[in-house]
Amino acid sequence: MVKRKKPSRQCVGCNEMKLKTELLRIIKTPDGEILFDSTGKQNGRGAYICCSSSCLVKAKKTKALDKSLRMAIPSQVYDALEKELKQLERK
Repeated sequence: MVKRKKPSRQCVGCNEMKLKTELLRIIKTPDGEILFDSTGKQNGRGAYICCSSSCLVKAKKTKALDKSLRMAIPSQVYDALEKELKQLERK
């Protein structure tokens, strides 16, 4: 029996390596729209972030999400992402 290696990714906020399943994926679609990818399989350029709003604040402050997605992200997109993160934190 072969044990498979579990994929890990780096959070753009805190820069910690975590299992892919523990992180949320944010994608830039080919149309330039920025969304949460709940399936982890949607088409587009992706960046990973922890399930805490503090990591999103750090990513915004250092512009790490902008660099990962290779585009300037407007503040209203950050606000929408923060609202969605807070809803996920409550669950």
